[in-house]
This record gives sequence, structure tokens and C-alpha cells, in this order.
Amino acid sequence: YMGDWSSDVCSSDLPDRITLNYPKLMLGSLYLNPQPRSVLIIGLGGGTLPRALVKALPDVAIDVVEIDPAVVSVAKKYFGFATGDRVHVIEMDGRVYVKRAIREQRRYDLIMLDAFDHEYIPEHLLTEEFLREVKTLLAPGGVVAANTFSSSRLYDHESVTYAAVFGIFFNVKQENRVILISNTTPPTPQQLAANSVIHDGVLRPMGVDAAKILPLFSTKPDWDARARVLTDQYSPANLLNLKK
Repeated sequence: YMGDWSSDVCSSDLPDRITLNYPKLMLGSLYLNPQPRSVLIIGLGGGTLPRALVKALPDVAIDVVEIDPAVVSVAKKYFGFATGDRVHVIEMDGRVYVKRAIREQRRYDLIMLDAFDHEYIPEHLLTEEFLREVKTLLAPGGVVAANTFSSSRLYDHESVTYAAVFGIFFNVKQENRVILISNTTPPTPQQLAANSVIHDGVLRPMGVDAAKILPLFSTKPDWDARARVLTDQYSPANLLNLKK
């Protein structure tokens, strides 16, 4: 899943600084659960998210699923991504991995969905069935963070699909739209604010500023609730993913 390489570019003078917005919003997932110990990331891109999580969470174990070996090679060669005891890469289709992980009874505290092909999120990673599989992998108190587009003909369909599976979720929009979900009662604004300071000393130098991100959190639906839920039988992503 090639993703958008430009979204992972860091300043050469400040190599850990995240320059574009969507990875910062994805790291807002730590405001829902500030201490995830097990993380699944589907879609590597340049490796910004695992690099940031390793710095912020000393005890974290991260599984990164990436279908394209070339993406892994480029991330290692040009973007400072490294595997090791705490970061493992599985070269596999994301949905295939999720199904295998369910059979192996794996559970994750944080699941980040960031897989893109040359057009958009692959169709089989958009559906209600896939999201229910992802939900099965969540540990108690687990969080899902999903990177999507904020303006496309899929927006309403994606939104009602996530709502059908997870109920209430946080919409966090700045250029992209990031969906943040807890599988327990959503945290209050006070809880979000308290959690946001826990890793501030590590995340702020990367450009992750809670004061700018927290005001973007919203649970107010801004989509057409009459839109059809995406399923394995009804997922015409290539037709719908056109700018409004």
C-alpha cells in the first residue's frame, strides 16, 4: 500500500518532525488510549507512525502489515524506518492478515488503518465485513484510527459504514479526515485533554500539538445517514471516489 509518500516527509534539519497533518491526527489516537502496548498498522507509507509510536511508548510492540516489499525497502532506505524487537513487518495483504490474526486470537490496543493504492483505500478494506473483523481484533479499551479523505463521493458511505460497526466515533478533519474510535464509552473532552498531555514532551517536538488537534474532535454527524453501507457485495470504490 503505497500511501502518500509526501505525508511522511520530515524536515532534514528536524528528522523527527512530521510536516503534514494526517499523521499528527492519527497520533491523536493516543488521546483515547494513551498507553497502548500492542499496535497493528495496516499500510506502512514512509513509516512515520511506527517511528513516532516507538519514541512515545517505550514498551510498545508494533506489527506493520504492508503488501508491497518495495514500500518497505524505500521506507528503510530514505525515511529512517527500522524494524527490530519492537517493530515487525509482515508483507501481506491487510485483510488476509486480519483474518489470520483473528484465527490466532491476537488482540491489539490500537489498530491504525492507513492503506492506500494508486487511487484510494482498497475496496476490500472499506467494507462493513472488514471493519467487523478489525473490531474483533481490539482488546478491551482498544482504539481504531483510520485515515480517509475528507471530500469524496465515498464520504457518506464510509461514514455510515463505520457508524454501523462502531457506533459513535470522532471525526477529526484537517485536509484528510481521520476517524478515531474507542470500543468502550467514548472519552469525555476532559478525559481527552488529560490524556493529551501524557506524551506531550515527546510528541510536541514532532509537531503534534494537542492544542491544535483537540478542537478538531467532533462526534457530530456531517454525512448523509441515508447513504448505503459498503459491504463486500456493494463496494464500488473506484466509481464513487471522485472529488465532490
